[in-house]
Amino acid sequence: MTVLVPDNAAPRVRPRPPTKPDIVATIGGTPLVALDRLFPPTRFQVYAKCERFNPGGSIKDRAAKSMIEQAIQTGRLVPGVSTVVESSSGNLGIALAQLCNFYRLNLICVVDPRTTAQNLAIMRAYGARVEVVEHRDPETGEYLPARIGRVRALLESVPDAWWPNQYANEYNARAHRTTMREICEAIPGGPDYLFLAAGTCGTLRGCAEYIRDNGLETKVVAVDAVGSVIFGPPEPWESSHKRTIPGHGAAVVPPLLLPGLADRVVKVTDSECIRGCHQLLAKESILAGGSSGAVIAALRQAPAWIEPGATCVAVLPDGGDRYLDTIYSDQWVESYLRQYLPDHDHERSES
Repeated sequence: MTVLVPDNAAPRVRPRPPTKPDIVATIGGTPLVALDRLFPPTRFQVYAKCERFNPGGSIKDRAAKSMIEQAIQTGRLVPGVSTVVESSSGNLGIALAQLCNFYRLNLICVVDPRTTAQNLAIMRAYGARVEVVEHRDPETGEYLPARIGRVRALLESVPDAWWPNQYANEYNARAHRTTMREICEAIPGGPDYLFLAAGTCGTLRGCAEYIRDNGLETKVVAVDAVGSVIFGPPEPWESSHKRTIPGHGAAVVPPLLLPGLADRVVKVTDSECIRGCHQLLAKESILAGGSSGAVIAALRQAPAWIEPGATCVAVLPDGGDRYLDTIYSDQWVESYLRQYLPDHDHERSES
């Protein structure tokens, strides 16, 4: 059937489709899930903030977005011209590679031999140039000071280069005010306890400052690595412990750290991280990364001091798919236990 339309009829107006977000707009808004199988709620309730659901696969997407977009807005970074130079053990490098590819920025990421082959491949797939620092700093015996030294050298030789400096950049911390706000939107008034891994201290500072500024009663538990110097010099027994799992702990005190951010500090060993990851997988079917295992290990110690009926949130920084050749490889774990686990760590891991 033919439908005749009068010549003077008003043109048909089609509704405009809703604005579609780009990939960067999907950063944040990660889910909060109950861990009732691993931590039966008859004692206290535990929820996990699952940061693996960010598009780059980790909590570092938040920091990368905050630091890069602020630098673009202020004119320090110019798309198509500038080069970002940063040190990373993996996740921030991937997050920066994604953001730099999106905003047409060059990226040089300085890593060390502990960075997995998969993480290196992901960074390169986004177009990043990766430099591996092979030698540890002679004074500390750690890779981080050597990586930072290489970053400083690159800043002098690469035109229009900029260092986000995740350890000192306040926009790293500011990103996690949103992390804490999302938690409080899911749990009105905030949880009684917030467990998070401390590395750059960006997550720690951003969440703690949100808690302070909003008058919340949430107590912050910072999870550090045995052998780390973030919250003070290691105890003598810690000197024999080899830190091989990235994501928490540091060989230098991050400038982002301020006094009083954490109400309690819990240090965990690599073996406890591994066990935490496997428990999370076995009980909750959550494949999580090493620092997530550290947070779970700290929670396993918590019944001794957390009051009954409390609500806890554990921030799980990333997924475990980038650790399949290490934490989730029986061969790697057995090799690690044989080579690096001191006698006192065997005893502690059985407790």
